[in-house]
Amino acid sequence: MNPAIAIAFVFIGCCCNMIFLEYLISAFPTSGNLITFSQFLFISCEGLITTSKFFTVTPKIPLRQYFGMVVYFFLVQVANNAAYMFRVSIPLQMIFRAGSMIPSLMLGVLILKRKYSRAKYLSVALVTAGIAICTITSAQQEVKYVHEDKELSKDPETEAENVFKDLVLWTLGLVMLTVALFLTAGMGILQEKIYGQYGKHPKESLFYNHFLPLPGFVFLASDISHHVSLFNQTTPVSLGLGFSVPQMWLFLAGNILTQYICIRSVFILTTECTALTVTLIVTLRKFVSLILSIFYFNNPFTSLHWIGTILTFIGVMLFTEIVHIPGLMPKKKTE
Repeated sequence: MNPAIAIAFVFIGCCCNMIFLEYLISAFPTSGNLITFSQFLFISCEGLITTSKFFTVTPKIPLRQYFGMVVYFFLVQVANNAAYMFRVSIPLQMIFRAGSMIPSLMLGVLILKRKYSRAKYLSVALVTAGIAICTITSAQQEVKYVHEDKELSKDPETEAENVFKDLVLWTLGLVMLTVALFLTAGMGILQEKIYGQYGKHPKESLFYNHFLPLPGFVFLASDISHHVSLFNQTTPVSLGLGFSVPQMWLFLAGNILTQYICIRSVFILTTECTALTVTLIVTLRKFVSLILSIFYFNNPFTSLHWIGTILTFIGVMLFTEIVHIPGLMPKKKTE
């Protein structure tokens, strides 16, 4: 595929995926497990046919090596889904997840004993400052939301207690996102070791990382079943010829298909472009998704949010060496 077409599909697929996700989460904030299970099932079925060929292709990486990655991957998804339940807005989640290099650097120093350039530490400081500004600003908005949109008791003590409870729940959502970031960093270290020994096989890894965790969803079966019934009760949409489908199932189908387009397009880019080009495209895609979420869904975003966002993305580009600062970048790689 022409790289320009792959880039176009990255933006179209990933940005449309965010729109469908926000429709789903706006209607049912606790539906993350159903969404994730559906994505895992679809990618597993596709990989079973095209990659594994119904398990007739011997995996290049031994299955036992995948189990550690699978546990990490499954826990990351569960932790991210929990954040939706605690009213953490999708724009804030996007900014928070952009800080993935913070735990990666910390674990790299503590576990792998790596040394990083001053530019890396500066980038982490910028990202940390940006996330902190956005988080504090969002916390203030959360308190304001509770005051304006909830029928609180006229008793000042009861009102303060209700505000405190909502803020604690929202904070728990941020804790779950933080846990997910560290789990992702741990998974990255494990992947690096496995790929260093067996080589990179992204299509195979994509399949087994989605197929092997499927039994884990048994523990979430009641929650998934509950949301299936909720989706069934949503407004039916006519498809013609007397057929109609509940609206949320159409949004879920759109989310699954665009997620697949997004993942496959990024995979194609990794084979057609340099790592730096892929990083730049993915970073720009995240920024476009953030802009769409803010304006398309009228998510609250203040000037302080913008300052935090700009700091975060400058830090990301500095960390990935898209932006260079003379004197801070070593002549030779230190990691």
